[in-house]
Amino acid sequence: MYKITLIPGDGIGPEVTDAAVRVIEASGVKVEWERVQAGAEMVVKHGVTVPDEVFHSIIRNHVALKGPISTPIGYGFASANVTLRKRLNLYANVRPAKSFPGLKSRYDNVDVVVVRENSEDLYSGLEHIVVPGVVESLKIITETACTRIGKYAFEYARNFGRKKVTAVHKANIMKLADGLFLDCVRKVSRDYPEIQYEEMIVDNTCMQLVLRPEQFDVMVMENLYGDIISDLCSGLVGGLGLTGSANVGEAGLAMFEAVHGSAPDIAGRNLANPVAVILSSVMMLRFLNEVPAAEKIQSAVEQVFLEGKTLTRDLGGTASTTEITDAIIAHL
Repeated sequence: MYKITLIPGDGIGPEVTDAAVRVIEASGVKVEWERVQAGAEMVVKHGVTVPDEVFHSIIRNHVALKGPISTPIGYGFASANVTLRKRLNLYANVRPAKSFPGLKSRYDNVDVVVVRENSEDLYSGLEHIVVPGVVESLKIITETACTRIGKYAFEYARNFGRKKVTAVHKANIMKLADGLFLDCVRKVSRDYPEIQYEEMIVDNTCMQLVLRPEQFDVMVMENLYGDIISDLCSGLVGGLGLTGSANVGEAGLAMFEAVHGSAPDIAGRNLANPVAVILSSVMMLRFLNEVPAAEKIQSAVEQVFLEGKTLTRDLGGTASTTEITDAIIAHL
């Protein structure tokens, strides 16, 4: 019996996380869920998006499954997602993007994994007003964080039988910051001679992903590049509704989440696609070494897509959240 923290989130979050809970239970894995709340409602109640009880729960249980949480653009409260990653030191963000036979998408041969450094870089939001009309943002890059994420990417490649790691950078312009990142990953690569290593400038990477995505395998990069490129890769296979993610830290801590938005316009209407959070739970089960159950769920999702009879609206069908969840469970 596992005890796992469950953060339902905002908007459609409770619906899609409940779907994932049903699928996990149907797979035969025994879980006791510890439900805690984070997000916009907590600002009203507690003055913060993530109350201390959420952190205590994750630290106690080591593993969490999380639904989407809204973040205002340009104003308002800080991102709950960033707050969780920072405070728990979840330094590695892992975003697989794989084509599904039976689903119409831009490409049918994509199988990439973006490994994103999660703890520093411009994405950390360290910025201030110098004088009115002038803002300075700080890009912090450290040897420790770069070496750690490089090692994580190569270990991931080795553990999952991947053949190549691509380090994505802009060291031609940011010679010191991105140069340090490259130096660290190069050193790490020498310990993994069986894995091909290459480097690619970030703008060329975006073009190459659109031209020939099949050339990529595991990609490792700094925080802001990873935020952008991971969404790009999701678009190659059909969108954010089809990709799960993991945030992994030290001391065995990990949080698994769908990365799409909270879609408040359809919240409570049983219309949301739960596949992204279900695929995130597949990653969670692999992390817990429940590999047979993870493979069963992955296969069930693929079978539903191959049949094409029970698809939500974003996938070209008319099925409800409940109906596609029932179909996945039926294939288990």
